Amino acid sequence: MVGEKMFRINLKMIVWRYFLLLVGLFFNALGVSLVTKAALGTSPLAAIPYSLSLVVSQLSLGEWTIIFSLFLIVGQILFEIDQLKWSEIMVEILLSFIFGDLIDWTMSWLRHVIMQNYWQSLLLLLFGCLVISLGAYFEVIADVAMLPGDAFVRAISRYFNIEYGKIRVMSDISMSVIGAIICLTFLSNLSGVREGTLISALVVGNLVKLLLKVAKPLTAELLK
Repeated sequence: MVGEKMFRINLKMIVWRYFLLLVGLFFNALGVSLVTKAALGTSPLAAIPYSLSLVVSQLSLGEWTIIFSLFLIVGQILFEIDQLKWSEIMVEILLSFIFGDLIDWTMSWLRHVIMQNYWQSLLLLLFGCLVISLGAYFEVIADVAMLPGDAFVRAISRYFNIEYGKIRVMSDISMSVIGAIICLTFLSNLSGVREGTLISALVVGNLVKLLLKVAKPLTAELLK
């Protein structure tokens, strides 16, 4: 009886944590869409998919995000082949499709949003960074799965035995540079990677740290 009761409690907590993860994915996707609609360059993690969506517009930002996520999963498998957990890979694949669909869904909400001047774009960018940070907060406290972009960075960190934060910065820079190269090569401009990309890279991480610190009472309430 006690064992059955504990099983139900644990199952309830697992379901609740996955619900929090989905909430985080939604806010993350909405934030990416807001930052993208600000037209000042998208977030570092979305730099490559967004740049590709500008070059090959037959596929949406969400669809390119799914393709890029699957590519990162392949990279993760190569780095972690000796200690791979296939259950995590399957969850990441599922999350890739959910996240990509959520991006397209939220982008469709914002299809009529057009910024008329720079200060409006800047305000939308900052609001988008806040929403991304909120999504990341829910993903962190859920602590049940990672998006492929985060899992790929973790795999490199483990393989080379380098601090996750350092690899995260290197990853953001690399993705931004590759996105910029794609835009310059095929579009002769930097539509996908601009000052907004840099602002997002600097702001989001610090906002997540602040949320995790300030929202400790909320976190405790959500996970009790």
